Amino acid sequence: MRFFAIDVGMGTQDILLYDSRQNIENCIKMVLPSQTRIVAQQVANATRLKQDIVLAGETMGGGPSTGAVKRHIEAGFGVYATEKAALTLNDDLDKVKETGVVIIGEDEARELNATRIEMCDVDKHALEKALSLFGVESPDKFAVAVQDHGYSPGTSNRVFRFDYFRKIIEAGGALDSFVYKGNIPDRFTRMKAVERTLPGALLMDTGFAAIRGALLDEAASYPCLVVNIGNGHTLASVVDDKKLLSLFEHHTYQMTTDKLDDYLKRLCEGTLGFREVFDDGGHGCYVREPVGLENLGSILVTGPNRSIMRGSALDVRFAAPFGDMMLTGCFGLMDAYINYPEGQSGAP
Repeated sequence: MRFFAIDVGMGTQDILLYDSRQNIENCIKMVLPSQTRIVAQQVANATRLKQDIVLAGETMGGGPSTGAVKRHIEAGFGVYATEKAALTLNDDLDKVKETGVVIIGEDEARELNATRIEMCDVDKHALEKALSLFGVESPDKFAVAVQDHGYSPGTSNRVFRFDYFRKIIEAGGALDSFVYKGNIPDRFTRMKAVERTLPGALLMDTGFAAIRGALLDEAASYPCLVVNIGNGHTLASVVDDKKLLSLFEHHTYQMTTDKLDDYLKRLCEGTLGFREVFDDGGHGCYVREPVGLENLGSILVTGPNRSIMRGSALDVRFAAPFGDMMLTGCFGLMDAYINYPEGQSGAP
């Protein structure tokens, strides 16, 4: 069995080429700039060269690329975009137009005299080309994680995203409920875009891929509090018997050691609420079943900004499944792909 497991973050795209014929330690691994940063650089180059641009391709993650497009417009240069590409900038196309972006059709995009920039979360052809230089044949199967807030024009995407997760946890919170293969809910437009780019791919949210991967660490003991401190978001969940009992998500730039310690303690106690996290600028919190800090089997911390927890007063372990912290999400995807149940219906 061979497949790509690709964890698409805001800063990096972490890639594992899983090959069941090899020890996992010997499988090909790469940590590369994320596609949104690559696109942002392409836009910045066009700004420097004083060129109009046309965004084409698929809906993808924003962040750096969205900021680059804004700066391009502010510099006085034209930005055109097909509808799918424009949804990267905002779910509400009227708001996209208000920024100065001109929405055009696919045919017009091909004919326009402007620098064309292809939007996508996974550049399959670039991966194939890179590996071919080392004599490695690329597999045609993919497991991909992206953060998808969900299509929510006219409402807060933070509320929209977290309400969906709350319903899954209320229904039992099984880890497999966060895995999709041919059954992606319509609300997840970014996952749908990846599926169009890579037909047949297995999809997950980056946060839940990280949770699943961290649980493969040999230090995992249940109930387990898993904390993923990513470049963009921090997500924590108490997991027992492969089921999520509680969850909170916030933005990493707003986290400090003391603040995160406090949040984690109260997540376990059941005293951290949705409104407190949301009003602080985070996504939210939901506790179905308090566990109590003293009843935890282990606290596992992973993610590229895990150093925030080096001074923690909690008894934390820095998870590095198979000896590689940066591929925690990839290992979660790997585990989901290998163990994906036939007939899985997905989340409610």
